Amino acid sequence: MQIKTENYSIHLSDKFSGQTAFLQNLLKNYSSIFVLVDENTLMHCYPIISQYLPEHTTIQIQSGEQQKNIDTCKYIWNILTENKAERKSVLLNLGGGVIGDMGGFVAGTFKRGFDFINIPTTLLAQVDASIGGKLGIDFNGVKNLIGLFGNPKAVIICSEFLKTLPSEQLRSGFAEILKHGLIQDAAYWKISSALSLEEIFDWNALISTSVHIKKEVVEKDPFEKGLRKILNFGHTIGHAIETWSLQNDAQPLLHGEAIAIGMICEAWLSNKLFGLSDLELENITNTIFHFYPKYALEKIPVDILLKHMQLDKKNSDGIIQYSLLESIGKANFDKQVSKENILESLNYYSGL
Repeated sequence: MQIKTENYSIHLSDKFSGQTAFLQNLLKNYSSIFVLVDENTLMHCYPIISQYLPEHTTIQIQSGEQQKNIDTCKYIWNILTENKAERKSVLLNLGGGVIGDMGGFVAGTFKRGFDFINIPTTLLAQVDASIGGKLGIDFNGVKNLIGLFGNPKAVIICSEFLKTLPSEQLRSGFAEILKHGLIQDAAYWKISSALSLEEIFDWNALISTSVHIKKEVVEKDPFEKGLRKILNFGHTIGHAIETWSLQNDAQPLLHGEAIAIGMICEAWLSNKLFGLSDLELENITNTIFHFYPKYALEKIPVDILLKHMQLDKKNSDGIIQYSLLESIGKANFDKQVSKENILESLNYYSGL
């Protein structure tokens, strides 16, 4: 299946072998090819694609959000320099959201930019992170503080890669699927919220729906001036929780796990302030707890969470801006919320 966007194409299939003719035709125009991997994708995913690639240079980094920083970028830039990368080179980002975000950022800044192709290997990256052209790295403990907008030449999505993932990574990515239903498609929410992650056989159908939802939103607002902000539902509080967890937990929350907490809190804000019904709040809360275990949110100092929220990129004039739900399937953005209501939302989660 091919999905056209305004600037590039997204190719979706069960097997990577079904994409090789397209990829080989695309790669023949480049002077040199680089493949960015981490230790996990090098072991499990690189063998699937390497046999179909022309001569190339592999760049390996360590996995994890903690690696998405300027020092890792310097390491990649050094290898590109040593191997004489130029504007006619191309970088294949083979991995999850960290690889895609950082690889695109590295490609977009090296010699003022050269092409990159995303080959997302996690569910999170396939349904969300690889689509939309947001590129960046974390800085001073703040997620995605440094970055730019830049589109790949193509995105190649193969559900075959999902077989390499542990269950917690599938669960993390599934949070974004649930989010897409909540903000834009009530029917999709109803379908996805009733699934069992252990019994999903047709990932392509879910991935395709999520890609179409994100594509439509992004094309209406590519630079996040308005509508695109609805994609951040659950992320204002969720990113703050994720940042604290990365810095303090022995086993940090995965992105989707933190966003799941944020969605419960922000659903409560939606109910309290913007019309989401009591029944819908109960539905959202029960569904998320069905998929995600309870987290000890009360252990995080509230002032630290508020400080992280103040650094959110969607804020304006120092005021925290939220994307909240009017109902399941309908979201709005640039909603201002008082500190008192934020604290109440956190207490709502902790008290469940």
